[in-house]
Amino acid sequence: MSIPFFTVDPRLEEISVQAEAKAAEAFARIDAITEYNQQKVLSAYIRHHVSESHFVATTGYGYDDRGRDALDAILADIMGAEDALIRHSIVSGTHAITIALFAMLRPGDVLLAATGAPYDTLEKVIGHKGPSAGSLAEYGVDYQEVALTTEETPDIVAIQQALREEPRVKMVHIQRSRGYNTRPSLSIAWIERIVKAVREVRQDVIIFVDNCYGEFVETREPNEVGADLIAGSLIKNPGGGIAENGGYLCGTKACIEQCAYRMTTPGLGREVGASLGHNRSLYMGLFQAPHVVGEALKTAVYAAALFSALGYAVSPTVDEARADIIQTVMLRNPDSLIAFCQGMQKGAPVDAYVVPEPWDMPGYTSQVIMAAGAFTMGASIELSADAPLREPFAAYMQGGLNYHSGKIGVLLAAQSMLEKGCFTL
Repeated sequence: MSIPFFTVDPRLEEISVQAEAKAAEAFARIDAITEYNQQKVLSAYIRHHVSESHFVATTGYGYDDRGRDALDAILADIMGAEDALIRHSIVSGTHAITIALFAMLRPGDVLLAATGAPYDTLEKVIGHKGPSAGSLAEYGVDYQEVALTTEETPDIVAIQQALREEPRVKMVHIQRSRGYNTRPSLSIAWIERIVKAVREVRQDVIIFVDNCYGEFVETREPNEVGADLIAGSLIKNPGGGIAENGGYLCGTKACIEQCAYRMTTPGLGREVGASLGHNRSLYMGLFQAPHVVGEALKTAVYAAALFSALGYAVSPTVDEARADIIQTVMLRNPDSLIAFCQGMQKGAPVDAYVVPEPWDMPGYTSQVIMAAGAFTMGASIELSADAPLREPFAAYMQGGLNYHSGKIGVLLAAQSMLEKGCFTL
């Protein structure tokens, strides 16, 4: 189909048509997963008798907020967990993860990262790279890390060895998504392997999964394969592009109770926290999430097809199974990376006229450039691309509320690079 409202080189349009044809089989697989997950969510809403009364706002302490409490139960049902917390007052995925870490770890415990270095924003939370006010390290929690294998997969043998050698390990941390890393994101099958390996050595440790970017990408979630606790952000997958903020935790009843006490105060836990009118958007967002995730996945597959046709290495590839919504494009140099992000910004519904530039972003060790013209600031389920300006100058693209607009954003990223001489046709 032609592109009537945007200026794109006709040769690039032709490559785009070929890219979509190459992506057709992957699109069909995504549609099948989307349909399964959408039915799963719908059936949970029906089982829990969702009604207009669940959207009524509470104020003050928020006692007896039935909409808030019912949504907790619905999310637990969907995720295959015993219990859950889903709150607009959790400000980010990192906040949700921090609640989990501080809820479950005590002075003298060891946090074991089983999938290599965690995402950049957790460095200050853990405090393992130097003084960090309020960090786990400051509270006497130690940290160990198991590097990935040379094939960039979890090192099962080394994980088990670390558990045998250090009896103080209280929590095993698994990061599902790649973060600012070129290693593959972890499938549920890989998470299941890690869980089984941990349980062969230790039954008492808490297995925690940072589930950001992975919700509804597959037909199972980490709780269903034995994870004790997972956490994520509502302005990523499970908010469906409708939730304006928030985060969640799902897990065993014992873990969620501890998290609730950390989230508010001991003794009050989940009984307080007014919804302030946010329930409707949280319910709508979670309901829409499987479909929106499917659209984001199609956008990612199309990007993989287009940029591989232009000669760039991509991960995952077009036909590769996906574990999250992130698409990596290896752009090889800073000029190409900046041109990519600036072009994608031109396809955003909000702030398309803005020209993103690299900047010193809080919580990151390198300058970061971000293309993010979103209705909700920072929403990664909306089409965005960001990257630290460091080797291998890879763009980490995610999101797309609908495929047809996401496709234009990707195509304009390529057009921007073409105009700036990053490649030739």
